[in-house]
Amino acid sequence: MAAIIPCHYCASLSPKWINSNSTNSRRLSYRLRGFQGFNARCSYQPPHHSEFQNNHNGKPFSFKQCAISIALAVGLITGVPTLGWPTNAQAANPVLSDLSVLISGPPIKDPGALLRYALPIDNKAIREVQKPLEDITESLKIAGVKALDSVERNVRQASRALKQGKTLIVSGLAESKKEHGVELLSKLEAGIDELELIIQDRNRDAVAPKQKELLQYVGGVEEDMVDGFPYEVPEEYQNMPLLKGRAAVDMKVKVKDNPNLEECVFHIVLDGYNAPVTAGNFVDLVQRHFYDGMEIQRADGFVVQTGDPEGPAEGFIDPSTEKTRTIPLELMVDGEKAPVYGATLEELGLYKAQTKLPFNAFGTMAMAREEFENNSASSQIFWLLKESELTPSNANILDGRYAVFGYVTENEDYLADLKVGDVIESIQVVSGLDNLVNPSYKIAG
Repeated sequence: MAAIIPCHYCASLSPKWINSNSTNSRRLSYRLRGFQGFNARCSYQPPHHSEFQNNHNGKPFSFKQCAISIALAVGLITGVPTLGWPTNAQAANPVLSDLSVLISGPPIKDPGALLRYALPIDNKAIREVQKPLEDITESLKIAGVKALDSVERNVRQASRALKQGKTLIVSGLAESKKEHGVELLSKLEAGIDELELIIQDRNRDAVAPKQKELLQYVGGVEEDMVDGFPYEVPEEYQNMPLLKGRAAVDMKVKVKDNPNLEECVFHIVLDGYNAPVTAGNFVDLVQRHFYDGMEIQRADGFVVQTGDPEGPAEGFIDPSTEKTRTIPLELMVDGEKAPVYGATLEELGLYKAQTKLPFNAFGTMAMAREEFENNSASSQIFWLLKESELTPSNANILDGRYAVFGYVTENEDYLADLKVGDVIESIQVVSGLDNLVNPSYKIAG
């Protein structure tokens, strides 16, 4: 089945549509509707800058398609009903949560921060510690040592919030994880004191590594607040592989014909709290070694994509049924307790709603699917590389249409160096495999 996907955008917002078929295989590249605990593990030298080359034949984007895409984008951003939906459709107007107020401001683009905020917890005290620590990233954008004055305010705010809210934080820890959570809190307190000394010494270069360490402690405390899996997956999907929690994988890619980059290991965190079916399907395929030896099948500066197997199949053929295994479109709406399935947010009339896992970060990981079949995803995955005029953070026309289930958290910048024909040598689960239930890879045949 041939499919197309927009990949280049000009200043007038008129994209070109490219056919992603190749001679040897059909690339199920779907048209987008509506338009330091870890060491760097890349053999890399500074590249010579050059423009990204695309060998596909282009096809002009019609005025009608352009108008529809812009109308859809306007509808997503403003809540105005768009083409194809009833004029009486109502946009959702949920009450703002405490968390929404806490994280209001510029869009969050850091994958670690997105994952922390996506945890299913309701503890304002720990979020009030987290927020100023996250804000250090913005403070460090100020040139020179002047940044340290802003960082100092961030740290004092975090320290004050921790002292005032420690009792509430401890009370929010799951009983089975309380001891570990309290230990992390002690490390967090000591680390904040160390960061204050770093600021006093005016050591700007030491701030970011210490901030990362402190946020890891914060994230650990927040994960220790999650007690079990927070909701029931719909009955029709309960027998599928499900990731009930989080897992992490390392993807090792061999890079061809690039003197600057020989191979790289990408560390990816998968979020089963917000996408248990999607993440579970992927982990199950990883355990089957489905992606090992597979080539990168699309790399055009907009996305990197893979997952189309050799042969006539366009997805994973389950040996127990001899049919393509597909999964539903799965979207967790911010403020909701469980995902919605089988429909885009536009189809549900949720024009203003935000997804819990947005396409904000470089290296956002999501499932590809057929253009008009919401529940057609199987094995093909893609990583978003950059923002464009129609995909800005917090107003992204991909959000609510494609299921995000993870983020590349280490070496994500090197995704931009991958090209068609580079080989995924292996993907290995390095943590969280015990959160996978109904693993089909263990079933013989």
